[in-house]
Amino acid sequence: MPPETTTSAAAAAPNVIHNIGYRHYDGPRLGRAYARRSLFSQSVRGSYGLGRSAKSKVLPMLLFGVMSLTAGILVAVTMFTHAKSLPVEYTRFAIYLQAVIALYLAAQAPQSVSRDLRFKTVPLYFSRPIERSDYVAAKFAAMAGALFILTSVPLLILYAGALLAKLDFLDQTKGLAQGLVCVALLSLLFGGIGLVVSALTPRRGFGVAAVIAVLTVPYGAVSAIQGIAFVQGKEAAVGWLGLFSPVTLIDGVQSAFLGGTSSFPNGLAPSTAAGFVYLLVTLGVIAGCYALLSLRYRKAGL
Repeated sequence: MPPETTTSAAAAAPNVIHNIGYRHYDGPRLGRAYARRSLFSQSVRGSYGLGRSAKSKVLPMLLFGVMSLTAGILVAVTMFTHAKSLPVEYTRFAIYLQAVIALYLAAQAPQSVSRDLRFKTVPLYFSRPIERSDYVAAKFAAMAGALFILTSVPLLILYAGALLAKLDFLDQTKGLAQGLVCVALLSLLFGGIGLVVSALTPRRGFGVAAVIAVLTVPYGAVSAIQGIAFVQGKEAAVGWLGLFSPVTLIDGVQSAFLGGTSSFPNGLAPSTAAGFVYLLVTLGVIAGCYALLSLRYRKAGL
């Protein structure tokens, strides 16, 4: 057939709509609550490298192993020496291993938020039925939850070992409950600080360094100044100086209300009145971190 004939036949043919297989979605609309839960669970899993590459699992699992192994060693010491109590109080365990917790937070907080900012994937979250408040709430809860897992599992190991060593059940149960309250506060405080610092920069390396600095530099400065104040006889100032470091904040709360001993010079624990100030400042910092994170994401991705 000549080309002219083919062209005229195609032009005369009626328009045809081809069915290529797309179908309308008739399933349930899961909404914002489902999106929040999914983001929360994905963020918690990501904090331990689950669902990510093998090398992403190494550091979080190694640090989790260090925390758990330390608790196991303390249990073994208790059992073999037939001690009447655990070598470390439940409320003091996280304080002693603060360096491990800080390293974990410095590695995982930037991974949780900095990557979304750097690769500009934040708008993709908001293309779903999810608001900025949902994103902030899910990320905050996920970071705190990941830290709580890191710090509470060793306490459960200590508790199980104490019962196997036939230590007093009521004393150990009370100590475990106090320890869980302590690490819950620590997880919220550290998680909030880590996320706020990490959200300030899209560079993961800068976030890691900044988180470590925020947690360690104030603690070192406060501890040094507390020691100087104690030597100079200004013991009243020792307790109040602890308000200026995240670690000493938690230390002050647990020593004032949770039956733990203090790591302040000469074991000077804050008074009950000062303890309430410690608690209020701790809760205020947690709330402030959440507010700052919400403010940070008010314009993120636009």
